[in-house]
Amino acid sequence: MAEYDFHHLRHVKKQTKTIKTLWVVLLLTLFFTIVEIIGGLLSNSLALLSDSAHMISDVLALGLSMVALYMATRPPNARFTFGYLRFEIIASFLNGLALAIIAIGIFIEGINRFLNPVEIKFELMLIIASIGFVVNLVTTIVLHNSMKEESNLNMQSALWHFLGDLLSSVGVIISSILIYFTGMYWFDPFISIVIGGIIFLGGAKIIRESYLILMESVPQQFDLDEIRRDIAQVEGVEDVHEMHLWSVSTDHYSLTAHVFIDNKIQPFCIILAINETLQSKYGIEHSTIQMEEAHIHPHGEYGKEFLKHKEEAEAEAEKLHTEHTEPVSEPLLLK
Repeated sequence: MAEYDFHHLRHVKKQTKTIKTLWVVLLLTLFFTIVEIIGGLLSNSLALLSDSAHMISDVLALGLSMVALYMATRPPNARFTFGYLRFEIIASFLNGLALAIIAIGIFIEGINRFLNPVEIKFELMLIIASIGFVVNLVTTIVLHNSMKEESNLNMQSALWHFLGDLLSSVGVIISSILIYFTGMYWFDPFISIVIGGIIFLGGAKIIRESYLILMESVPQQFDLDEIRRDIAQVEGVEDVHEMHLWSVSTDHYSLTAHVFIDNKIQPFCIILAINETLQSKYGIEHSTIQMEEAHIHPHGEYGKEFLKHKEEAEAEAEKLHTEHTEPVSEPLLLK
């Protein structure tokens, strides 16, 4: 039996449409990156060169995204029991980091161009930027449509790269027109710094989201207290503790919890009810629930406190039951 057969859930993610889309986008991006580098050097435009630097990062980001998608199709094994899904998040983090570093580089070069203006060939700058706008618009639309069917953080980071490119192209076009009518070359570094700011914000967003997943934080859309209350309402569950919920990758969640149970109810029925609650209400399919009896698994002070409250509640219930039970009257004796 293959190792991954021991998993009732296949920890893999196959996204055929996304892979085909990325290949098309990668080839378009690589072609235009070469065109833009040559155009930026010939025209002395920082805006074009900053955009070409971003395009280079796009090529690397797309390559990394492709690797992540292929890795996600590999089944789990004895060493990587969750498969290779987490590589998608690592790729996203690196892509976000690349965006932030490129933005900082654009800031530095933009300030240098403010201090030391360079003459720009705006005609060539405008032609290259216009071609770039068309290419980036097509790739952004293609990626956006692909994400409607197969969404993940890795593709979201790639999309941010191309949104940044699209804005860069618009910025370069505006910059070249302003330079043409005003002769003020400082518009070029100014537009570049604005573009850099937008790119940095996108990179920071991706870094934050991937960081939270890598730190195994509770996904934003879940309320851990609400889930705990729902589990506690399952018949036979007396207490929920030692609960963890995290995301292995986009839309792939795992939950573990310990529950004290009423030993008069079949444990398998309790597990089944908990799993159905998690799957139907929250979409959590991968859960591990540990059944415990408080006298056997006391959990230190927590368990002692639980037993104390349980015994007090039972004593109070018994007292109320006794008080509300009417005494049975003796039968009348016939004389």
